[in-house]
This record gives sequence, C-alpha cells and structure tokens, in this order.
Amino acid sequence: MSTPNTPIDLQPRTNPSAPRSRRARWIGGGVIALAVLAVAAYLFQPWALFTNTTVNESLPQTLPQPTATPSAATPPTTSPTITPASPQTLGSGTFRSYEHSTSGTAKLIKLADGRLFVRLEDFNTSNGPDVKVWLTAAAVDRADKSRDSAYVDLGDLKANNGNQNYEVPPGTKVTTYKSVVVWCDRFSVAFGAASITS
Repeated sequence: MSTPNTPIDLQPRTNPSAPRSRRARWIGGGVIALAVLAVAAYLFQPWALFTNTTVNESLPQTLPQPTATPSAATPPTTSPTITPASPQTLGSGTFRSYEHSTSGTAKLIKLADGRLFVRLEDFNTSNGPDVKVWLTAAAVDRADKSRDSAYVDLGDLKANNGNQNYEVPPGTKVTTYKSVVVWCDRFSVAFGAASITS
C-alpha cells in the first residue's frame, strides 16, 4: 500500500533558546572578568606606581616641661635659663633597596624629654598599597624576612619622598631592634631597609 507523498523539510532545525543561553554565558563571563579586574586593581593599585607624594617634617621638638608655681609663702626666685638638650642620634644607616629602589637615611633619635622617633631623611622609594614603617629585629641584610622576626609597626608610610618622623611607642626596648624596614604589608615584601645599630 503506498503512502501519500509528504514534503520533506530540508531546513536545519534550530533551538530558539540557544542564542539566549549563549548571550547569558557572555554576560556571566563579562561580570566575572570585571570582578577579577576590580579585585586586582584593589590589591595592586597600579596607579600608585605613577604617583608621588612628599612630606617634609621638621625634627620633633622637646615637649615643654611643667614648672612649679611658687606659693604665696615662698618668694619667687630667679633661676638661670635652661637650654633644652639637643636630640641624640642613637643609630643611623642608609637605605638598601629590596623590591623597589629605595634611598635615604634612617635615624633613631632620642629627644631630651625621653621620646624616641625614627626619622627618614632625604627618603625616596616607590609608592604602593598598604606600605608601613617597621622597627625590626632582623638585620638589614635579612629585611625581607622581617615578618619572621620581632617588629614594631610605626604606622603607614606618610609619603614616598621627603623627611618624616615616626614616634616609637613608649616602653619599646629599642636595643632589641636592628633596622628600619619599609614594608608592604599586603604582599609581605620589603621595599627597602636601613640599619640603625650604632
């Protein structure tokens, strides 16, 4: 028995949802790529390589000492003018470069009032994210291992150029520490280091 002739459809069949799923994949991939770029920009801050900041601070001054007020029963006496003692440099050294070219001098200075400061003079290094100034027990030739040694975080680097002061916390036993390290905390690398042993 013969079957009636039926027309044969020679056009390829297409899935109408295919273009939509392909477009969704492209959009999803684009969103992921943008997220990766945003995270990389936050971590690396590449624009910092093309920016410079400068701070020029004077040497810290000795704090004025309180003077006793004479009572009514005690007549005031004249006393000679006392000249404050000059700041004392306990140690200093020139910077050695590590991950970035770094130059200048680091000094450990004691003021007449007993406060201690790390002072960076004629300092120059690269800019970067999360850069700190540390006092560390690591010798200058092992500054790249500073995180493995005892260290005191003196705060964020104020600028990548100039003269700047960082107060050492009271009670710090500075004889424990051998060098000043400019440390990128985000990537655990030393930008530069200087010995402060006398």
